[in-house]
Amino acid sequence: MGFLDRKTSKQTSRVKKLLKLALSRLAVARRPRLARKSICSGDVGQLLCLGHLHRALLRAEQFIEEYNRLQSFDAIELYCNRLVEHAVQLDKPHECSEEMREAAAGIMFAARWCGDLPELLLARTVLEDKFGSDFAAMAKEGTGIVDPMLVWALSGDNKTNMELKKKVAKEIAAENNILVDFSEIQEAMEQDNIGSSSPC
Repeated sequence: MGFLDRKTSKQTSRVKKLLKLALSRLAVARRPRLARKSICSGDVGQLLCLGHLHRALLRAEQFIEEYNRLQSFDAIELYCNRLVEHAVQLDKPHECSEEMREAAAGIMFAARWCGDLPELLLARTVLEDKFGSDFAAMAKEGTGIVDPMLVWALSGDNKTNMELKKKVAKEIAAENNILVDFSEIQEAMEQDNIGSSSPC
């Protein structure tokens, strides 16, 4: 029994180290995405000013992609910190609080979507050993206790959602005091669907 306890403690130590490394890497991974998000926002504003509504929507799609990844990074950071700070609970996974189970499930789900955070894949293996294959299967699929917002941000079909792209373009236009006839956006997209899909 003592041997098993030592093994579990060693696993807990390992997962803490991995999550701390992921937190360090998160800070680095955020910077280029923040820069790209800012550039996309500026590009959308300029394109709207010039009346290039279709191209503005393409850039809005890229803005959404960066925004969603940054939102997922916020959730991952929260989960990593929660698991590190309350790691002692991981020695008795069946007694973990709901918040800890949500954090573990969130990390397990995010691992497959975040190639820039390779530590999450290793942490997922340890967490799977602790919480069991049924829990891990649900977490990997993004069901059960996984936060739907994290699932949506990482894997949802939100980049191609026209209403969302229009909403982002409208918000950027409003922030920059740009007057745009957004009814033209639908016309531009209909023309694009007919066949005028030139690259940005």
